[in-house]
Amino acid sequence: MKVHTFTAIVYKEDDMYVAECPEVGTVDQGETIEQALAGLKEATRLYLEEFPLPETSPRFVTSIEVSYA
Repeated sequence: MKVHTFTAIVYKEDDMYVAECPEVGTVDQGETIEQALAGLKEATRLYLEEFPLPETSPRFVTSIEVSYA
């Protein structure tokens, strides 16, 4: 069994929480953050069973600051 760590982005949309995994493209929602994350975890697991990820080097998440007019 493989174990990977993915990014989860969670935001509120109307009265639901939406959770997205940008590395895989999976999305789920729930009435609570916990429900949205649990659904995202299951959706991502099911997706990866059908479409395994290619072997790649680790990716890192950071932030940048940009000034613009």
